[in-house]
Amino acid sequence: MSLRISPGDLKKLFDQVEKQGQIVGHATESEDKTTAVLDTEARIKNLTGFRDSLRMMMAKSSASVKDLVEIQEQLTEVQSQLDSETAQRKILANETEKVAVDITFGVERSGRNRSAWTPIGDALRESGTDLAVSTAWLISAIVTIIPWLVLIVPLCWLLRKFWQRLRQKAKSTPS
Repeated sequence: MSLRISPGDLKKLFDQVEKQGQIVGHATESEDKTTAVLDTEARIKNLTGFRDSLRMMMAKSSASVKDLVEIQEQLTEVQSQLDSETAQRKILANETEKVAVDITFGVERSGRNRSAWTPIGDALRESGTDLAVSTAWLISAIVTIIPWLVLIVPLCWLLRKFWQRLRQKAKSTPS
């Protein structure tokens, strides 16, 4: 199970999981996204300033229709980039303000419940998997070997014929 929670709720999550069973071990790791956050915030700031400048240009009555159309196209492009950067910042906020948690549940077999015959039962249960794995290996080996046999068998046949001719010529030539 994978989820993201705020750091303050991590203890509550561990308490809740521990009610379901024993926590055998846990590990913590972190990833520094400071640079990505700062870069995104800087791009948002720059795009916002550029957008505001374009809006002021549009407000001027001295601009021609052609200039207004070009400003409007640029404004649309800048707003699209700004929306994209804002969405990226929200994604980064979710990643940096919350903790990623991966939980794996497993059943621990106790040695007390195992009989002397349990290994035989385990072997029988795993025999199907072993058969499938070995069959897959055999198929792979055959598929790998066949193209080489197409080359090697005719080559060996040609070498054999060549060798026989050499031996016949050696026998037929007088010494």
